[in-house]
Amino acid sequence: MKPNSLPLLALMILLMCLACTAFADGDAPDLVLKGQIRPSENHTYHPVPFTVPANVNRITVQFDYTGRDQRTTIDLGMLGPDGFRGQDGFRGWSGGSKKLFTISSTDATPSFLPGAIRAGRWTLLLGVPNIRPNVTAEYTAKVWFGHPGDPAWLPEVLNPPLRHEAGWYRGDLHMHGAHSDGSCTSQSGRQRVPCPLFLTIDAALQRGLDFIALSDHNTVSQMNDIRELQPYYDRLLLMPAREITTFTGHANLFGSDQPLDFRVGSATVPDWNSLLRAAAQLHGLISINHPIRPDDETCMGCGWAPAKPVDMHLVQAIEAVNGVDALLPDSGIPFWQHLLDQGFRLTGVGGSDNHDARQVVGTLIGTPTTVVHASELSMPAILAGIRAGHVFVDVQGTRDRMLNLTAGVGAQTAQMGDAIHAAAGQKVRFTVTATAPEGARAEIIVDGKTWQPAGVDLAVHGTLSQSFDWPGDGKRHWIRANVRDAGGNLLLVGNPVYVND
Repeated sequence: MKPNSLPLLALMILLMCLACTAFADGDAPDLVLKGQIRPSENHTYHPVPFTVPANVNRITVQFDYTGRDQRTTIDLGMLGPDGFRGQDGFRGWSGGSKKLFTISSTDATPSFLPGAIRAGRWTLLLGVPNIRPNVTAEYTAKVWFGHPGDPAWLPEVLNPPLRHEAGWYRGDLHMHGAHSDGSCTSQSGRQRVPCPLFLTIDAALQRGLDFIALSDHNTVSQMNDIRELQPYYDRLLLMPAREITTFTGHANLFGSDQPLDFRVGSATVPDWNSLLRAAAQLHGLISINHPIRPDDETCMGCGWAPAKPVDMHLVQAIEAVNGVDALLPDSGIPFWQHLLDQGFRLTGVGGSDNHDARQVVGTLIGTPTTVVHASELSMPAILAGIRAGHVFVDVQGTRDRMLNLTAGVGAQTAQMGDAIHAAAGQKVRFTVTATAPEGARAEIIVDGKTWQPAGVDLAVHGTLSQSFDWPGDGKRHWIRANVRDAGGNLLLVGNPVYVND
């Protein structure tokens, strides 16, 4: 290399760094593409090429430019490695309507096409319908690359919280629509048809819910609908999920939008443990559904009947209440409590398992409601609250019933899902709070058996806030609360506080 070529090389490197900057931490973009649109480019198309590396399965772009106040207009499109030719060519055109869009194999922002993301040279295509002769526009395109195994809430710019406040958020974790076997009557009422997702969303809003998980059988095709509908429904969090449906049991996987081989018993997925380990790589949350159900021709695979022992450390939750089964023999509560007795800290949740968003009786969306204490209304916060066990189940799916159980000993405090240490002879101060109809009563469950604190009235007169002492013996225990109505029917199901666990 000639000595006088070094300054030129340094200048080229500097210009490249200014035009295409890489970031590696937080939710910063992987690339930032900057440039100018000059008056001479009016009524032309301006290509902005960039390289997509291998092992990318999602491209997200946030685009902005100056000069809007001077009537500059820049339209936005995307071309894959094949340009306008071949299946990896044209990937969408939004005109000037989009500042943020995403493309992946499962979903894309409306006006863009989902499909495989092939490594190579892609092009952000800018159309210039108008720029005045004396104006130069500066544009910035921030680009994020997604990778296999990423949770569904990344990048964060694509999935912002709907509310930033900590609190109790109400949702339904199990439902089906047009993307599996959910059906409803058509507009004319003449036939049953696959039930579109917007009806499920509207029903959830009518029930006062804050979040729902769209859990169709073994598919993630609903993600494309979610991508279209979530920006409009900005009061209801739409969480991607699926019901992993096998011949030996069902389980919901929350928080992942990537395909998962569900064929338990096949050469590729020999047992449930291999499936659960694969699910763990997707950073999602697993809940076993309706575990005590008939497992026969009436509902093959609905009951939990794996052929080999399952490592329950790979599971995070149990659907303790499915639909209206809270008082039935096939409720999941005994199954859940048996696992608690074995030392597994699994969160009890509920789900309607609704298959018809338009029905008006029976297993309505939100019956039951899973109520989660979360730091904000976002996908990662709701799932973190479920993992932590900061959850109770409102069996009838009301808007306002509440239940919490807290504990304290010395400087330690705990809420539902948390653990606390108590030595033998040490008293733990519990407080149960509830909101329920007049005549309801709270009950305390210790290791699966009802325990009545001496001299303590647990009647709920609209509201209840009652404290009592529990004598520690230095051993492991789990302690939780329910609320029942005057007829003994379960209204609220609480998660445990763990002692010495």
